[in-house]
Amino acid sequence: MAHRLLIGLAGLMGAAGVALAAASAHGADASRLASASAIMLLFHATAILAGVALLARGLLHGGIGLVAASGFVIGAALFAGDLSLRQFAGHSLFPMAAPTGGTVMIASWLAVTLAAVVAKR
Repeated sequence: MAHRLLIGLAGLMGAAGVALAAASAHGADASRLASASAIMLLFHATAILAGVALLARGLLHGGIGLVAASGFVIGAALFAGDLSLRQFAGHSLFPMAAPTGGTVMIASWLAVTLAAVVAKR
């Protein structure tokens, strides 16, 4: 069930990333949207799909791998959500939302490393 949820969230992130990329290309001074879309949403949507595939093949430790993939969702949502709100609404999600999201994504990449090292052989 968790795998399907992560795949669905990755699809939503990918769609949002493409929509923000289009808005960035057509909007005046929309540089925040480019970072939110291409770098965070689209890249991490792909990372989630890869993580789920690696989990299914047993190449990552199950619990740690799920935490890592979930962290990609949370971190990218915080980062992209904050930048998008700043662009469209003129205010942030909450103080330090984007840096918090970035920190969560860094921790998630480290969790992927740990999940690979401790995976069943």
